[in-house]
Amino acid sequence: MMLYRGIEVTYETIREWCQKFGQQYANQVQRKRPYITDKWHLDEMVVTIKKQQYYLWRAVDSEGNVLDVLLQRHRDTEAAKRFFRKLLKQQGFVPRVMVTDKLKSYEAAKKQVMPNVEHRQHKRLNNRAENSHQPTRVRERRRRRFKSPGQAQRFLSAFEPIRGHFHPKQHELSAKRYREQLRQRFEEWREIACLKIAA
Repeated sequence: MMLYRGIEVTYETIREWCQKFGQQYANQVQRKRPYITDKWHLDEMVVTIKKQQYYLWRAVDSEGNVLDVLLQRHRDTEAAKRFFRKLLKQQGFVPRVMVTDKLKSYEAAKKQVMPNVEHRQHKRLNNRAENSHQPTRVRERRRRRFKSPGQAQRFLSAFEPIRGHFHPKQHELSAKRYREQLRQRFEEWREIACLKIAA
């Protein structure tokens, strides 16, 4: 797109722009997103970086909005507590219901961090969180794996909100409503990225 306008940039320049502005744009997208529900689905997936296993902890609400992600070395109670605290700080409120798989670390951490939250543990109930890992797997393959834990955390923290912004749930919407929602989200993006000023 830039070459078409007579502007030549390297891949390295674009990477540096993404590092500099990506999280800032992602934060603004999160502020503009629709209401977050009080039912949260949590799950973790294995990410291999330089032959070492890490765990990507993820939370989504009942509408499928990604609330937060955190890459950690362990999959224990301390790791779950760290993720819960980050999640609560980011969202600013405690959920009514938390849905997880049967990993015991969730229950142990919940008792200490969110003791009054209803906790449902069932493999099939948590499909919403498990399905939300799929775009991350796609990006992981395209990037030929992440190069470092820090790079993976920075990329995914910005990627998840921005990707969600441009992917409304097409299967749940009529064609007309989908086009309207996509047009509105592109308009919001132009505002976030200050493209109206440049136009």
